[in-house]
Amino acid sequence: MISAIIDAIHPKPADNLVEIGPGLGALTTPLLQVLNHLTVIEVDRDIVERLQTNYPQNKLTIYATDALKFDFSMLGSNLRIVGNLPYNISTPLLFHLSRFSECILDMHFMLQKEVVERMVAAPSTSDYGRLSVMLQYRFAMEQLFTVPAGSFRPAPKVESAIVYMQPLGGHAVTATDEALFSRIVTAAFSQRRKTLRNTLSAYLTQEEFNGLNIDASQRAENLTVSQYVQIADYCFSRSKIHNQAD
Repeated sequence: MISAIIDAIHPKPADNLVEIGPGLGALTTPLLQVLNHLTVIEVDRDIVERLQTNYPQNKLTIYATDALKFDFSMLGSNLRIVGNLPYNISTPLLFHLSRFSECILDMHFMLQKEVVERMVAAPSTSDYGRLSVMLQYRFAMEQLFTVPAGSFRPAPKVESAIVYMQPLGGHAVTATDEALFSRIVTAAFSQRRKTLRNTLSAYLTQEEFNGLNIDASQRAENLTVSQYVQIADYCFSRSKIHNQAD
């Protein structure tokens, strides 16, 4: 399974590769057999000491810090980021990494399978939610393969999966006000069973839904990323007009 993950990453010697949470080195060792240099981010001091002992300093740079607080832009451009992400912080960490999409080439992560399914879900499916919209806004993503629970010792109660993420870059449909876009997506999914007419009532009237050609009787999971951007841009333009009038 480790070999399959390394094959999926397909590291090249000169890659600017970063591993989050190297742990006992299951990926670190085979990566360093190919790479000229590897950067790792590890918060556990005992593991940091082990890494310092087991690997040459000229091949491995260690940042002993929390990945959730780390400024990835300081590592340069064309970052290739990999890791077996802790399940309890996977979502906030993915949102944190999305802030640095401009300096990221691609990412390969092992995550809980149900999280990956939510990340790559299509609109109008049960797995499609806020995580889907906010990550698909910045990344093209693909679930590569499943990692059975039996691959781990001890075996967890859940299956894992490998996901590939690549920033959309110039292909992205971007919102004029990304903070407003985020608030609208959050509001829409705040009560999944309610219609957009209810969840977005603070943002759009029925007439405005009609003008945007969006059916207000739909639910949050029925809208595409582009439609959420459309709503956010409309609300931004409307507020700008009102501000100018004032």
